[in-house]
Amino acid sequence: MVKDNNQLITLIIEGIENVKGDDIQLLDLRDIENNVCDYFILCTGSSNTQVDAIVNSIQKHVSKKLKDKPWHVEGHGNSQWVLMDYVNIVVHVFQQQARDFYDLESLWGDAKITQIETNY
Repeated sequence: MVKDNNQLITLIIEGIENVKGDDIQLLDLRDIENNVCDYFILCTGSSNTQVDAIVNSIQKHVSKKLKDKPWHVEGHGNSQWVLMDYVNIVVHVFQQQARDFYDLESLWGDAKITQIETNY
């Protein structure tokens, strides 16, 4: 299991950027009582194909560099919202409609939110 959250966060974000995932946000949940993990990473894909590509890119990138894989992945079937559970870090890959509907940024409004700038 990965001990260094920062390294895993960096690799997950690189995996998202490799296939041009949009609106990448890091939610720091560590100061929230009864949190489910330390961090959420959220991003948006424009289609089922891109959501699947983002998930696959993250898995390959993390596996190659850290020899680690998600503890659990759910939502791969419809690709509207795929959740990748790396225990301390949970990645949410959405299509825009699902992201707007579930609005995790508001649900976890007490989290420190960092917008990740991309060059594309």
